[in-house]
Amino acid sequence: MSSHNDQHSSGLGALTIAALGIVFGDIGTSPLYAFKEAFNGHHGLPADQLHILATLSALLWAVVIIVSIKYVSIVLKYDNDGEGGVLALTALAHRLGHDSSRRSLLVISAGVFAAALFYGDAIITPAISVLSAVEGMSVATPRFEHFIEPITIGIIIGLFLIQKKGTGSVGKFFGPITALWFLTLGVMGVMSIAQTPEVLRAINPWYALHFTIHNPGSAFVLLSAVFLALTGGEALYADMGHFGAKAVRLAWFGLVFPCLIINYFGQGALVLREPAAAANPFFLMAPPSLLIPLVVLATAATVIASQATISGAYSMTLQASRLGYLPRVRILHTSDREQGQIYIPSVNWLMLLAVIALVLAFKSSGALAAAYGIAVSGTMIITTLLTAYVTRISARTLRRPTLIILGFFTLLEIGFFASNLSKLGEGGWFPLTLGGCIFLMLTTWKEGSMLVADQRRQIDIPMKDFIEGPMPDVPHVRGTAIYLTSDPTIVPSALFHNLKHYKVMHEQTVFLHVINENVPYIPDRRRLTVSPLSAGLFTLTVRFGFREEPDIPKALSTLNDEALRLDAMTTTFFVARSTVVDGPGALPAWRCALYSWMTRQAEGAGTYYRLPANQVVELGTQVML
Repeated sequence: MSSHNDQHSSGLGALTIAALGIVFGDIGTSPLYAFKEAFNGHHGLPADQLHILATLSALLWAVVIIVSIKYVSIVLKYDNDGEGGVLALTALAHRLGHDSSRRSLLVISAGVFAAALFYGDAIITPAISVLSAVEGMSVATPRFEHFIEPITIGIIIGLFLIQKKGTGSVGKFFGPITALWFLTLGVMGVMSIAQTPEVLRAINPWYALHFTIHNPGSAFVLLSAVFLALTGGEALYADMGHFGAKAVRLAWFGLVFPCLIINYFGQGALVLREPAAAANPFFLMAPPSLLIPLVVLATAATVIASQATISGAYSMTLQASRLGYLPRVRILHTSDREQGQIYIPSVNWLMLLAVIALVLAFKSSGALAAAYGIAVSGTMIITTLLTAYVTRISARTLRRPTLIILGFFTLLEIGFFASNLSKLGEGGWFPLTLGGCIFLMLTTWKEGSMLVADQRRQIDIPMKDFIEGPMPDVPHVRGTAIYLTSDPTIVPSALFHNLKHYKVMHEQTVFLHVINENVPYIPDRRRLTVSPLSAGLFTLTVRFGFREEPDIPKALSTLNDEALRLDAMTTTFFVARSTVVDGPGALPAWRCALYSWMTRQAEGAGTYYRLPANQVVELGTQVML
């Protein structure tokens, strides 16, 4: 028993270290720019005692309320089969709602829009994080000023190139570096606080409240700077599926939270002593002799920060595809133990191009700070509302207190969102525009797929009727025809088109159905299940684990069944493929064109299941939307 407990503890410890390198990178690098932004830019506050203590007090209690209480203590409880993030929460809310009412539709639409906004955050984070660290070189020596952009782009390219190693492997490498980063934050903060201990007065929330009451205009603007310390909260939830809630909570309360707050207070202590240090308090807090090593460590930490939102984008794409909001994409599972550890090549390379474009367009972390915050604050509001919805439906104890607390969170987050809207013209338009475009794509795919499914249902014949009725009076030719089907209770449309065009059936006709199970690997004895339907007709179920590549020919090579014999040379795979054309349907012409384009980008079944190209027959149908 003790050995089992030791293994569990060591497994949790390893996951916690890896989680440091993936989950907390985004929020962990906010000290590089969050406190600084309050005293710089168009709406910068004066760097005096009143404003410094008010900023620190607001920052501390915002992190406590939004991250520690809302996300880590409450929202992490609401997972959907181990997956986190706003789309998983949306699916959970829809499942628990048990209805197709307008309210349910509103819940789903809000969740999908929040997911679309998250992609905007996922693209901005790598750009602003790495830029802010590399800009530390100009503090060390102004000669590096002209090399900031190329160095940033080089680092970002390297980050995206290593993603195929998997978040678990990346986390094991990044985890110790992140632990060193947080310890460095803590030590720097302690050394600065020791010189100016009166900064600790900002622990009292009255400083933030007093400032808000007497300076509501300045406090409103301050919210957008304070919010920069919270932006990793949503990525923290989205990445939960990679490591689990226990590891995330242990890392947050054990190391991340105390070190972050100590560093913010250290920066405040420095600016109290030297108001001019407000220009870049993080790097100016370090002794000159250690500035270059700190820039190197900060750059490593910001690369890791980018990992949090990149991993979150993978998780979000996986969930969107499973929920029917995106076409089928190639997803590579990179861990035997954690199903959520995945790599999606197409998302990886699209994000890389978008991040490089952002760096070239905005050129500095200060300019990007204006674009940062709007998307994630909108996502946070929707996450809170969805959590309240799920709590109201499912909670049996403490429901009313939890709902009151979530109502308070919503009001606070609406304030953050409104404050960030003040930066709309300075770059805030970008994540909103991007989120709107992605939302349009997600909803178009969902609606188009439902319309196609409705049309197919009108012509589909139940398998039972096909078997029990008279068989088609056509010649039978030698060989085996395998029809891929997503629903084994319905006769595949490809069979009808085969009969219509070729007017023949094969000696053996097999309806093949693939099931993806929630285990890493499927043993060979459970891989295939053959069910005879009638003479020469079979249903064949193929099972794959989430860690396995869905290779149908390889799976079929292990078939050992007396009733069904397959010869690879005389087997043909039939796949249905729909071509979408514009018509007097429910979708406007421009959305129909978008859906048609997305259909063409989807990975075909033949490629996805590794079917031999010279043995695949695609039978297409035109679908009018």
